[in-house]
Amino acid sequence: MRSRLAVLAALAAVLAGCGGSTSGTGAAELRGTELDPPTASPEFTLTDQDGRRVSLSDERGHWVVVNFLYVSCPDVCPAIAGHFNNALRTREGEAAGLRVLTISVDPERDTPRAVREYVHQRRLVPGYRYLIGTRAELEPVWRDYHIAVLPGPKGSITHTTTSLLIDPQGRGRLLWSTDVQTADVVHDLALLLNREKEETE
Repeated sequence: MRSRLAVLAALAAVLAGCGGSTSGTGAAELRGTELDPPTASPEFTLTDQDGRRVSLSDERGHWVVVNFLYVSCPDVCPAIAGHFNNALRTREGEAAGLRVLTISVDPERDTPRAVREYVHQRRLVPGYRYLIGTRAELEPVWRDYHIAVLPGPKGSITHTTTSLLIDPQGRGRLLWSTDVQTADVVHDLALLLNREKEETE
């Protein structure tokens, strides 16, 4: 599973620091890169902006986006967060029971206070959880999801910006690259939900 996810992640988005972007093409009708076959996603437990412990397994029964950002990023990270926050408010997002779990790549500066302020300023909806922890807690999650985290210029962080869509059974289904838009998320969710409906009929 991990080798397949690593290869697809490399194809979808290599590394992006703040101020950079990557582009990708969708597989078949999907705009993201489909994982075929779907792959089990590694479990993790971290703390959200409200101080609550959140595990990936808590979200079974929902479609879940997992991505990796940091609060002080001036452009790329807030754009990604904004597009997924918008997707949560759509009819397709609601139909999917969509959740977003953003995991910090900056344990030193992504403090509980900084993250709470970020969530408030960006008007992130309740379905959006920003997860933090110590470096010792976060590094194993970065490894499991093949996220590279490197120091960048002027205090920035260069990191993998792939967003992974996980299905209600806990399987990775789709990867979006840095330049994902709200419309891409809505489009792909609608297709996947329609596929599931057809399979059960």
